[in-house]
Parts: sequence; C-alpha cells; structure tokens
Amino acid sequence: MEAQQIKRTTAKSRGFYVKMKLLQQQNGKHGRPHEKSCFFRYYKWLLWLSLTLYFFSPYLLTTTTTTTTNDDDSKNDNKNNINPTFLSKTRVVSSSKSTFASRALIESTASDSRLQQPLHDQEGVLSLSKDLKIYVYELPPEYNADWLNNERCSNHLFASEVAIHRALLTSDVRTFDPYEADFFFVPVYVSCNFSTVNGFPAIGHARSLLSSAVQLISSDYPFWNRSLGSDHVFVASHDFGACFHTMENVAIADGIPGFLKRSIILQTFGVQGKHPCQDVENVLIPPYVSPESVRTTLERAPANGRRDIFAFFRGKMEVHPKNVSGRFYSKRVRTAIWRKYGGDRKFYLQRHRFAGYQSEIVRSVFCLCPLGWAPWSPRLVESVVLGCVPVIIADDIRLPFPEAVRWPEISLTVAERDVGKLGMILEHVAATNLTAIQKNLMDPFVRRALLFNNQIEQGDATWQVLSALAIKLNRSYIRSRDSTQ
Repeated sequence: MEAQQIKRTTAKSRGFYVKMKLLQQQNGKHGRPHEKSCFFRYYKWLLWLSLTLYFFSPYLLTTTTTTTTNDDDSKNDNKNNINPTFLSKTRVVSSSKSTFASRALIESTASDSRLQQPLHDQEGVLSLSKDLKIYVYELPPEYNADWLNNERCSNHLFASEVAIHRALLTSDVRTFDPYEADFFFVPVYVSCNFSTVNGFPAIGHARSLLSSAVQLISSDYPFWNRSLGSDHVFVASHDFGACFHTMENVAIADGIPGFLKRSIILQTFGVQGKHPCQDVENVLIPPYVSPESVRTTLERAPANGRRDIFAFFRGKMEVHPKNVSGRFYSKRVRTAIWRKYGGDRKFYLQRHRFAGYQSEIVRSVFCLCPLGWAPWSPRLVESVVLGCVPVIIADDIRLPFPEAVRWPEISLTVAERDVGKLGMILEHVAATNLTAIQKNLMDPFVRRALLFNNQIEQGDATWQVLSALAIKLNRSYIRSRDSTQ
C-alpha cells in the first residue's frame, strides 16, 4: 500500500517538474516572459497562411467549384427557397429536381481563363479533307430551278435545301468526275411550295418528286445501284425531316420512304432517343436564316448595344388552342406562356406577324424558343446570331452541330412542364450567370456555324455539313472498295 502511494507521489512530482520545465522554457532563462513571443507566433502563422493561399488558390478556384457544385448549390437553393427547377450550367430540367446545379458559368470570375478566350480556336476546327469529293447531279429544272419562281423558296426557314445546293456548286469539294466522288448530292427542292391559304409548307408532292429523281439517276447513272444509295445525300429541311410530312402523326404513319432508308439525310428535325422520322443515317442541320438580313439588323441595332426587352416572343400563341388531328399546337406550351405572362411587363409577347421582328430580337435579353408542331424553330438561329439568349422550351430536342456550338454555354433549356416558372427562372439567370452566357454568344465562330452562305466560308453551316460527311467517309463506295482490296 505504501509502495503504491510512493509511486503516485513520484509520478505527480515528475509531472510537476515537467510542467515547471516547460514554463521556464516558455518564459525564458530567468522565468520572465519573452516580450516578442506573441508577435512572433502571429507573424509565423500569418506567413504560413499567406503562402498556402498563394500556392493553392488556383487549385481551389478551379477544382472546388466543379467538385462541390451540387452541394453548394443545394445550400443556395435552400436559402433562397427555390425548389421547383434547377440549372445545370444553363439547362433547366424537370421540376422533380430541387437544386441549382453547376455554376460553371457564374457571373464573373477574372481567374477563369475559359471566359477570357473565344470558345473555339480556328486551328482546332475539323479540317475538311482535301480528298473529300462530292458529285452534284445536274437534274432537270422541274426538280429544283423551276421552284425558285417562288421568291420565298430561297429565303424562308426551309431554304437550307437551296443554300446547300448553291454552295456546293462553287465548292472546292465538288468534282465533275463521278467515278472519284465519295458522295453524291441529289438537289431536289421539296419545301418551296407554300399553300396560299395558311402559309404552311405543302409537301404532299415530296415523295413522288423524290422517287422520280431516284428513278432518273438510277437509270442514267450506275452509282445509285452499286451502293443502293448509301453514299447519296438528300436535304429534308422541313418539320419532320425524312418522313416528308408536316404533321407528326401522319409523318410517323407514313414513315421514311423505303428508297431513302439507306441514304444520308440532312434534316432540321432531331430529338433525343429513337423516333421513326430520324431512323436513317442523318446529319442535323439548322433552319435557314438569311445572312444578309442578320447583317442588316446588326447594322441598324442601337449603337450602345442596349437591350431594353427582358423576355421576347413573337409568333403563334392561341388563346384557346384547337385540337387538330388529336393534337394541340405546341402541346399548349405557347398558350400557357400567353396566359401566364401576357400581362407581365417584363415579357414582350406578340401574336401577330411583323416583317422587321429581328429588330426586336436584337433589343432583347432572352428570346423564347418554344416548340411549334415540331420541336425546332428558326428562332434558335436568329436568337444566337443576334446576341439574344435562346430559351429552348422543347423536351428532348436535339440541336445542330454540337461539336461546333456549345449549346449549354449559350442557351437555357426549360422543361415544357416548367413553363409556368419561366419568370422565376429568367430572373435567377439574370442575377447569376447572364454575363457569361452573353460573352459566349459573342463568339463569332458560334454565329458563323449556324448560317448558310451562297459560297462556303470556313466554319459556316455548309462547312459543318461537309465536316460531318468527312466523318462518314466509310460510307463512300470508293473508300470501302479500296479498303477491301
């Protein structure tokens, strides 16, 4: 018992000795505190913290924002009580989500070098192979030239069929020797005929006209029969593309003409997932917008670049949508926009045609691009080239030239079901990442990629088409023949 007490006493004595020794070391040789010890410790920690921030700040700025976006944005949403939708970059998806996702396009960060540079470097553009050769069939005028008697044929939203043909005629990729051609372009205009009653394209003649053209080239030339048309290219620049009808239910019922199912279709219609009207080798192209009209509008735009319209839409908006063939126009989306925001001063909504409506786009911050009968609209192109942020309201839409145009960085996508929350969504974007989106819209490469010119310019829409075809060179008869020899 005494031995245990001695051990505890000795342990306490040693502990007391160690404590006193440490105090002496801290206070100095004679037990007096160092006068500069507190300042020294503060300076040491401050220096360490400064060096740490200096060396690791670039990493923190770039990595933290991308790896913790979902968590941080969820917290931000809870603070702001914003639950119905979320932004993924500039994409707003279904209301089943409840957080705002990536801030990759936040309002302004001088440290983010991506926003200080153009989205695209011309050196990085897919160079067209000098070996790419396209033969353009010279068809009788009833297949193309005669249709140009209608002045709208070469200027309306479906006019890419004319513009691509014209550009190929003077292109360096054109060959006059069909035996060296990789692809064969069949210039049949099917969207030039407009009914005078309602202004909609009447393309009931399309299937018979195309069938006649195929019969002609297959009887006069050997190239269609040797590949069964797999290296032949057609344009379908209207609502439902290769199905060649303007109403989706009829287009699906009719399907793609059998004689075209092996060919390549350049079409404006595109959706995510399977659809009977895109069940063919295809290249998605933008609708036609006249480059001349764009240049004229930009020249007449306000010199100060001021945009005094917050949200803009001009087009068909039915107050009481009529059921046509079992379907409602725009799936009632446009009607919902009109009913919800028709009296909102921030929304400039017009239901009637106006020839100079591009002058309204160039004054607008956000341009609404809701679906019509088909998901796509010429407003997609007009908004981008005139610097207005396109607000895409068309579920599952597939957009043209995604390798050249980074759509998530220049546009907003709002789910059809969330159109009633449009005002809140646009206000949120205006308060957060609008500046970054507008800066991306100013990239001249983006504008160029969506416009068709009469003569091909590097990076323009026809250039993008040729780039897509260059990727499909395995469909070329001469390439596949040479590879097997």
